[in-house]
Formats: sequence, structure tokens, C-alpha cells
Amino acid sequence: MRIAGLAAVLLAASCAPALAASALEKNFWLSGPNYDAVLPHCADKAVSDQIAARFARKESNYWHSNLAIQQIDRHRQVAFRPWGASYIPRRFCVARVLTNDGHYRRVSYAIAEDTGWIGASWGVEWCVDGTDHNLAYAPACKMARP
Repeated sequence: MRIAGLAAVLLAASCAPALAASALEKNFWLSGPNYDAVLPHCADKAVSDQIAARFARKESNYWHSNLAIQQIDRHRQVAFRPWGASYIPRRFCVARVLTNDGHYRRVSYAIAEDTGWIGASWGVEWCVDGTDHNLAYAPACKMARP
């Protein structure tokens, strides 16, 4: 009997009209994404420096390797905002890197708005062919491209 009474109360509560959101609820941080699509270019030195530093740190910390990027050149943009204006702006690029073992490899990377430190700036995700040891962007760094 108590279950039936509880069910009746829940049914009555669910049939009550919903109250509209207050002015505060309508306007407090609900503006949606406001992207400017202002991103560094593929050949920007800050982007190359970030890729090289993070690559060396990843190789050292996770794979106990001294592999490092010595040079990045032949930058080329592959796509800009390939999924449309309502998504996070991204610039997809490829370049050639020379690592300290003497091999040239391809690096695929995406520069994205508001994906940097605490979302305050642009960020970069990258993959160097032949060094994706944990297969995060497998096969052959294809998942790092659009």
C-alpha cells in the first residue's frame, strides 16, 4: 500500500507544469561557443617549439628514449575547419621532421582553439610517423589528420 501511495505522489508531481527558467538561468554562461577562429599558422615557431618540446618529453618520460626533434620544415596546411563553423576551429597540418637519429619523418598535427592550458589559448595535438608507440593515432598517425 505504501508503494502505491508513493507511486501516486510521484505521478502527481510529474504531471505538475514545469516552471520556466529564471532570467539568471537563461543568461548565466549559456551563450554557447564563441569562437574567433584565430589560430597560428602551420609554420608558426611557437607551434613547432611546442611539438618538439612535448615530443622529447614524451619519448623520455614514457619510452625511456633520447629521441628528439632537431628540425621541422616543409609545413603544409591540410584543412581548416573541415567539419564546419559550429565545431571547435582546427587547422590541420603536416610537416617533415628530422630526429636526432638521422631519420626524416612526417608529423601530422592539429592546432585547435581553446584547447591549450585551461582552455585559455590554442593547443596542438600531434603524431610523428613511426613513433606512435601506444598506437593512439593508429594506423600510421591517420587519426591525427581530418
